[in-house]
Amino acid sequence: MKNLKNINSKQAYVYLKGVFVNFSPLHAKITMPEQEKNAEHFLDLIRKSRRGKFKIYIGMSAGVGKTYRMLQEAQTLLRNGVDVKIGYIETHNRKETHDLLEGLPVIPRRKLFYRGKELDEFDVQAVINLHPEVVIVDELAHSNIEGSKNEKRWQDVVDILDAGINVISAVNIQHIESLHASIKTITGVDVGERIPDSVLGQADEVVNIDLTAEELITRLKEGKIYSPDKIEISLKNFFQSERILQLRELALKEVAGQVERKIEIELPRNTHLKTERFLACISSNHEIAKKVIRKTARLSSYYNSKWYVLFVQTPKEDGDNIGLAAQRHLINNFKLATELGAEIIKIKNKNIAKGILEASVAQNITTICIGKPHVTLFNVILSTPVFNQLLNKLSESDIDIVILS
Repeated sequence: MKNLKNINSKQAYVYLKGVFVNFSPLHAKITMPEQEKNAEHFLDLIRKSRRGKFKIYIGMSAGVGKTYRMLQEAQTLLRNGVDVKIGYIETHNRKETHDLLEGLPVIPRRKLFYRGKELDEFDVQAVINLHPEVVIVDELAHSNIEGSKNEKRWQDVVDILDAGINVISAVNIQHIESLHASIKTITGVDVGERIPDSVLGQADEVVNIDLTAEELITRLKEGKIYSPDKIEISLKNFFQSERILQLRELALKEVAGQVERKIEIELPRNTHLKTERFLACISSNHEIAKKVIRKTARLSSYYNSKWYVLFVQTPKEDGDNIGLAAQRHLINNFKLATELGAEIIKIKNKNIAKGILEASVAQNITTICIGKPHVTLFNVILSTPVFNQLLNKLSESDIDIVILS
C-alpha cells in the first residue's frame, strides 16, 4: 500500500478485496460494490422515515409573535388529542404569551450551577425519555451552558428529531450564519449566537411571522416587547423603521427561498436541468475568506446544491511561512465552512490558477466563487498568461466565475 502514494498518473484504480479504490492527486475515493450501495441507500431511507418532522417559525426581530404562534399551535394540537409538550419556552414576561401556557404540559428544566449561580437549562434527555409526539423548543440559536452535552440548542433539536420526535421551534433572521455580515451592516450589532443554514435546510416547514415596521414599533411602545425602561433605547437603536424594513426583506427572501427549494425537490420541473456545484476559493486573508464562504453558502442554499471550499497552499503559505494567527484564522474559516455545509479541499500548488482548475475539473464544479481582489492586483492577474489560460479552459468547460465583493 505504501507504493500507491507514488502513482504519477492522473487517476488510477486498484481492486482490493472486492472494493475499487480510486487514487488521484486531489483525493482518494472508495467505491462500494453495488449491493452495499443499495443497502446503505435503503437504510438512509429508513432513518429519514423514522426521523421527526421539523417546523421553524422565523421572524425579522424579537416581538413579532413567534413564541405566541408556537403556543397557539400547541393549544390546537392538544385540543385535537396530540401528545404535545413544552420543552423550552421563553415568554419574556409578556402577559398575552404567558397566558397561552395554561393547560399545556411543561417538561421541567434542568438545574445547573455555573460560575456560582443556579441556572435553568433545556432538558433534552427528558424529552427523549418521555418521547412526546410533538415538543415545542424556543430560541433555536441559544448557546447551552458549559458542560452540556451539546454546545448549541439546535444540536439538541437534531438529537430529538433523530429520536423520532416532531419539533416546532423559532429563530430570528439575524441568527442565520450566512447572513452574519449583512446583519452587522444593517444593525451595527455583531450577533454572537448563530445557526448554520443547514439547520433551516433540514426543516420540513418554514413559516414567516410578519409584521409591518409600524405595527412592530407600536407593539414596542405599548410595552408588549420590552419593559418600559428599555423602550426609548430600543427605538433609537434596533427598532428604527429603515432597519426593520431591511430585516423584514431578508426574512421574506429567506422563507421564499426555502419554499422554492422545497418545490424544486418535491416537484421537479425538469430532470435534465444542470446540477449546480459551487467552489469557494479562499486564501489566508481571513476577512475576505469569511465573505466568500458566507456568500457562497447563500448561493448553494438558494440552488440546493453541493459546494466546496478550496485552499490552494503555495510555497509562500507553508506552515513555516505564515504566522500562528493566520493559521488559526484559516482553521476557523474551515470550521465555519464545514458548519455551513461545505466540503473542504486543501491542495498544494505553486500556481493558484492551475490548482483551481484541477479542483474544478475533479469535482465537476459549475461555478467558481472568488473574493474581489484589489484593483491593481486584479489587473496583474488578468495580464498573466496563466489566468487567461484558466479563463479559456473554464469557458470550454462551461464553468462560471463569480467575483464576490
